[in-house]
Amino acid sequence: MREALMAHARDVLTRYPDPNSAMLPLLYLVQEADGWVSPAGLEEVASFLGVAPAVAESVASFYTLLQKRPVGRYVLQVCTNLSCSLLGAEHLLDHLGRKLGIGPGETTPDGLFTLQSVECLAECGQAPVLQVNLDFHSGLTPEKVDALLNALRKEAEQDV
Repeated sequence: MREALMAHARDVLTRYPDPNSAMLPLLYLVQEADGWVSPAGLEEVASFLGVAPAVAESVASFYTLLQKRPVGRYVLQVCTNLSCSLLGAEHLLDHLGRKLGIGPGETTPDGLFTLQSVECLAECGQAPVLQVNLDFHSGLTPEKVDALLNALRKEAEQDV
């Protein structure tokens, strides 16, 4: 594992009696450093824990917060599971795609937004739901989504 991450990785290991239980936090640590979990990042974590790279890959593939490709500043994850779909998630996903000019799994050319369709965000009672990075937005309408996009663009402009 890279020297820059090694101290953090050792600290993470101290919190888990079984080193394999540290897999998820270590993958997230790599993502924080690189912006995503690359194949090299998966290999680093697997090697650090002494497991096969396929084990790290299976964990990274399961969790929607772990990005296996480079993503934009804002990752827009639309829940398309049953409750959200019945209450309009597919329409919101289409609306976002039209507004941003991208489809699910794509990033806007300016690198600001990545749009994703995900299976479940565990907010069925507040459907439809969208997660922007770590922030949840629920009970959405196209108008609320438009206002959210405008706010995110303004936030990005202020940070420049």
